[in-house]
Amino acid sequence: MTTIAYKDGVIAYDSRRCSGSTIVDDDYDKRHEHEGVSFFLTGAVCDLPRLIAAYFGEKQESPVECTALVVDDGKLQLVGYDKDSGLWVDVLPQDKPYSIGSGSDHAWTAMDMGATAYQAIGLAMKRDSCTGGNIRTFQIDSVQSAE
Repeated sequence: MTTIAYKDGVIAYDSRRCSGSTIVDDDYDKRHEHEGVSFFLTGAVCDLPRLIAAYFGEKQESPVECTALVVDDGKLQLVGYDKDSGLWVDVLPQDKPYSIGSGSDHAWTAMDMGATAYQAIGLAMKRDSCTGGNIRTFQIDSVQSAE
């Protein structure tokens, strides 16, 4: 899995990729850009392209085992896909922290205690074995609030 955290206009994320309990890569970039939209993905690596395709309108015939924080036209969104409702998109407010992935509980707690998104990923790495490698950040220039 992974840990992806958002706070104060910054998305931070680790670079560890695992297969079960085996670390496959500690320098994997979990940010994917497609048609000007940035996807910060967590979950099954084989499903990442399918979630992106679903976001752009392609129906998926089987479950998509990943979720993403997405930045599209200045909006921060939580995106996923399930067999019953298909693609779902929640626009997130910019004034509240958010975290997804296997270490998200640790990141949430760290941010509640005052940590930045970057610091929260570092703290999640201490307790979540599927979070590790390098910490990368992405500054959102003009996030719009949820309405």
